[in-house]
Amino acid sequence: MLSIIQSKMSKLNSGVAYPALSIAMLAAALPMSAHAQSQTSAEPEKAVETIIVTGSRIQRRDADSVGPVLTITGADLRNSGAASIGDVLQKLPAAGVSLNSNGTQGTSFGASSINLRYLGGAEGSGNRVLVLVDGHRWVDGVGQRGFRDFVDLNTMPFGMIEGIEVLKDGASAIYGADAIAGVVNIKTLRDFDGLRLNLKTATTSENDGEQFSAVVNWGKIFDRASFVISASYIKEDPIGTADRDLTVNTLVPQTGPGTSERGLFILPGLSANAFFGTPTGFATSTAPITARALGGFGVGALADDSFRTAVLPDDAFNTQAQGIYSVGPSERFGLYARLGFEISDNLKLKVEALRSTRQSNQLFSPVNLDIGGTSGTIRGFGIANSQAFNPFGTANGVPTANALAFSSTQAWRIRRVMYDVGNRNNIQEVTTDRIAAGLEGKFKLGARDWNWDAFMSYSKNAIDSSAENGIQYDRLFLALGNPANCAAVAGCAPVNLFGPMSAAAADYIRFTAREYNSNEMTNIAFNVTGDLFELPAGPLSIAAGYEYRKNKAVDIPDAEVNATPRFIPAIYTTTSAQTRTPTTGEYSLHEGYVEVSAPLLRDAPLAKSLDLSVAARYSDYDTVGEATTMKVGLGWRVIDDILLRGTFSQGFRAPSILELYQGGRETSFQGIDPCNGGAAANPSRPGCAGVPTGYNQQNFNLNGLIPGTLSGNLGLTPETADTYSYGFAIKPSFLPGLSFTIDWFDITITDAIATQAVTQILGLCAAQGGVFCSLVNRDVSTGSIRNVLVGAQNLSEIQTSGYDATLRYDFNTSIGRFAAVIDASYLDSFLTTSPNPTGGAPILDERAGLGDRPRSTYPNWKGQASLRWSNNAWNTIWRGRYIGETTDVVNTVKNSKTKAVVYQDIEIGYELPWKNTNISFAINNVFDQMPPLSYANAPINFDIYTYDVRGRSYSLRLGMQF
Repeated sequence: MLSIIQSKMSKLNSGVAYPALSIAMLAAALPMSAHAQSQTSAEPEKAVETIIVTGSRIQRRDADSVGPVLTITGADLRNSGAASIGDVLQKLPAAGVSLNSNGTQGTSFGASSINLRYLGGAEGSGNRVLVLVDGHRWVDGVGQRGFRDFVDLNTMPFGMIEGIEVLKDGASAIYGADAIAGVVNIKTLRDFDGLRLNLKTATTSENDGEQFSAVVNWGKIFDRASFVISASYIKEDPIGTADRDLTVNTLVPQTGPGTSERGLFILPGLSANAFFGTPTGFATSTAPITARALGGFGVGALADDSFRTAVLPDDAFNTQAQGIYSVGPSERFGLYARLGFEISDNLKLKVEALRSTRQSNQLFSPVNLDIGGTSGTIRGFGIANSQAFNPFGTANGVPTANALAFSSTQAWRIRRVMYDVGNRNNIQEVTTDRIAAGLEGKFKLGARDWNWDAFMSYSKNAIDSSAENGIQYDRLFLALGNPANCAAVAGCAPVNLFGPMSAAAADYIRFTAREYNSNEMTNIAFNVTGDLFELPAGPLSIAAGYEYRKNKAVDIPDAEVNATPRFIPAIYTTTSAQTRTPTTGEYSLHEGYVEVSAPLLRDAPLAKSLDLSVAARYSDYDTVGEATTMKVGLGWRVIDDILLRGTFSQGFRAPSILELYQGGRETSFQGIDPCNGGAAANPSRPGCAGVPTGYNQQNFNLNGLIPGTLSGNLGLTPETADTYSYGFAIKPSFLPGLSFTIDWFDITITDAIATQAVTQILGLCAAQGGVFCSLVNRDVSTGSIRNVLVGAQNLSEIQTSGYDATLRYDFNTSIGRFAAVIDASYLDSFLTTSPNPTGGAPILDERAGLGDRPRSTYPNWKGQASLRWSNNAWNTIWRGRYIGETTDVVNTVKNSKTKAVVYQDIEIGYELPWKNTNISFAINNVFDQMPPLSYANAPINFDIYTYDVRGRSYSLRLGMQF
């Protein structure tokens, strides 16, 4: 069955979508609970509770028939020791690289995401995973450098969460766009009477990274009403790169003297200068000089004695140890309230409100200043011969005839780490507001009971961000130039780039960027479900509904950052902050769906049950037009103990506001330039032609990071997906408590919306040259990368396949109850097909088993395991997590493998009889396992979106209920 997506932009073929039919995925290593088991009864008249499970809108008695659903209970969340739900979800074997609290070298900026099957559209993104709260959409996140197109899990107050369901299957026909890799459904608190308190404190074995969390929930059930309120507070302290051996220094060797606070100077006129008595080649591009100390310099002809030619290893310099974070701090507060009222026996009202705030920051090393006349990263500067801190000028006692000026037309260059200005500090203040109201009712259709619900919500994420301790280049120009021009400007203070500068000078050139962006969503939905009529094997059940959604996003960058410079050439920026074009965009859509569940056989030979599910959804976007998706699945329970299931589903994702409308945004990418060493060192790489000998990107931009520009694309078309899955579940009746499931999946995304990795762009440019280098702009004189253009585009295809398996065994003994779980995922393939710019064969990029790109680790094997013991008031749990081996970049420092790691935790708890009090003590990462070294992820040296750098940590938790 195929449906056609009719787009106002173009007509695209789309695949079929089939609802999953499988037993609930048994819990992973938290341990996590399985869904309610299939219920059967010899007494037809006995009432059996109906439920709605993630992956279906139909109320049903058998949760097994919905799909591979993993359930995480509230107890699992509390016992996990996690500070956010993102920390829990990212440990699932099916999770790929996701944004987390690892700070300075990433793009999370305090956010948290879930990226199932590695299918997020960009590093750490979760834009192909649909995140719901009680079955309804959550507003997209915001960020330091523009709004997001996926949900930030840190915007959800931790205390409001009762549990989580994760559907690892496509569900566009059920829920609409974005549900390609899967669905995460957050379940909020159920109604209760009383007061619940949970406190937790934690610290690492290095006495850093402290965490504290407090959750207070109060509930009251009245005769026809209920009220729940939840308050959450979470505080996480940072961990510095200097505090872990892994992150103290970059793995990439320095090939030339590093930029430091003592500076690195190329100063024309000093080579073979008779007045100063300097040798030939002194302070030239091949022999830059550095200050001998941070103090002053000699007077007059002795000025040069305060400098010497920079050499390795004496002048190697490590910015990684300069007070930056490997884990960033965060402080979050959340308040959630819900009022329920039973208007009549058949009509209920629910109103809820939420506010969540987050303050987070990331500390970077100071600005690595790189300026000059006709050399350097930012050019057009001049230093007057009378400037107050020119050691070779008149202010230092050099006669006018011998004084040196460094003009904007000379190839002088100064590089200096600006410690006087301070460490760069990015700060985020995020606010999330949400109000929602819903009605739930029942009615009779003939003799049958039907259920309906209506829902409406408005939500908004907003961020006020600042980037402190940048440099204002126009002010620096004045402070280095003619002293008369500086004196004529209020506040201007001469700047010393050859030694320590005054506080007044640092204040004058210091710049703080202040920005704002937001995401808003309005959502209206109506659903109805019930049984149409009886088939021989049971009732034919149906669900149908309508949904309206409007999304709007605004991005207002700092006006001064985007302003044209007054004094330096207009091709450069006014400040050291990265420019970004203001962006406003919105879209709206109307959708309708229908889902049918048909029992085909019951209690037949070799068919205890055979069930068919079919769903279809029609969507009409005001940006990309119309789309129809479908989903079909079949579940065959051969006997009570064995269930076979198979699905074939169709997915659809329209381009997001970010992908369509994002204005050009400067950023810095982590990566290694394949042309390091210059053309002579890379004779087999035509794209490196012209790059000077000895070139190393590490000596340019900000600590060697690669400058680039991201942008949206109004020409994008929707992407479609075909998802196949089949598997089986076994629950042997002769061994109660044992279950085993295994599922195979294959997902193919056509016209996938994505951006090519910067390292892939650079690698193709180096290897192929020509048109492959059209996105790479290098400085002709130095070979340094000035910009890599990275834009959203419709790639040809993304295909991924693999297996999920879960083994669980619960059993009782004379010494207590045991529960064991093993949960594993195998990634067989992750293949991206991109168009060839020369028109030749498509470019194939297989990533399974590789980790040779920054923040992009794709191990074949990932797994979790746990063993829980409980006996009366005591309980203990052991947890293990495995991340398999991957490749690394071929390098001279270590081998080209990133080794497998195992994290192990242990926790012991005791329940006191007073006020339902429970207390537990846990050691996470018992053996202090550090992430494996990764050359591709220098300078942080590990994939921050995959591994945990905290090391061994201890936590104490107290729970009470009044």
